[in-house]
Amino acid sequence: MSSVAVEESTAPVISASGLSLTFETRDGPVHALKDVSLDIAPGEFVSFIGPSGCGKTTFLRVVADLEQPTGGTVSVNGMSPEEARRARAYGYVFQAAGLYPWRTIGGNVGLPLEIMGYSKAERAERVARVLELVELSGFAGKFPWQLSGGMQQRASIARALAFDADILLMDEPFGALDEIVRDRLNEELLALWARTGKTTLFVTHSIPEAVYLSTKIVVMSPRPGRVTDVIESPLPKERPLDIRDTSEFIAVAHRVREGLRAGHE
Repeated sequence: MSSVAVEESTAPVISASGLSLTFETRDGPVHALKDVSLDIAPGEFVSFIGPSGCGKTTFLRVVADLEQPTGGTVSVNGMSPEEARRARAYGYVFQAAGLYPWRTIGGNVGLPLEIMGYSKAERAERVARVLELVELSGFAGKFPWQLSGGMQQRASIARALAFDADILLMDEPFGALDEIVRDRLNEELLALWARTGKTTLFVTHSIPEAVYLSTKIVVMSPRPGRVTDVIESPLPKERPLDIRDTSEFIAVAHRVREGLRAGHE
């Protein structure tokens, strides 16, 4: 009995094997992903880093059933991506906050719950809870234009958390923000991950961001997107921002940079 429990707890949440995706275009085929094999365990924070067009976002979109692979396999919670989508196994945070300007922050965050048929009382309870998680309590009645860019992204994260999926997919959510705001949101996201334990996949172009946030860093090559390195972070779970000045942090960042360079070569 106990061995079965251990087996279930250590099974990958996301497993890709020989995953490839080729887009057919008028100018010929575009090989977005090639032979990507990767396992992601429960509760990991995994960053994907690589040059533009290397397939980072495409991998997330395959996991989310927004793109269909042309080769290999991928499973999410032991299901196909389509089954996982129907089971609402993940929340997705896009590059832009994507908040409807005519809805309040509470209305935006609660929209997925509304679509899913939750009662008004349960929507209100869940919205209040996730707004507190992202430190936006008291802003439910505000409109998006009344919030800063960083606060809007936090509302977008709250929306993805509202129906309490175990997996969070984040496609470069802080890329358009200035460095000071980005640092603050990195700290908040790390604290949020520690509190919720959600398996998180995070796309970024920033080496410091990838190293600071992640338990595992996946380095990808230019198109066709291949995995050139998978780095298990030696950093402790508790990470103040000044950890970026330590020799351990700098060593991991150096390895990421070397992996990016090797991918280009």
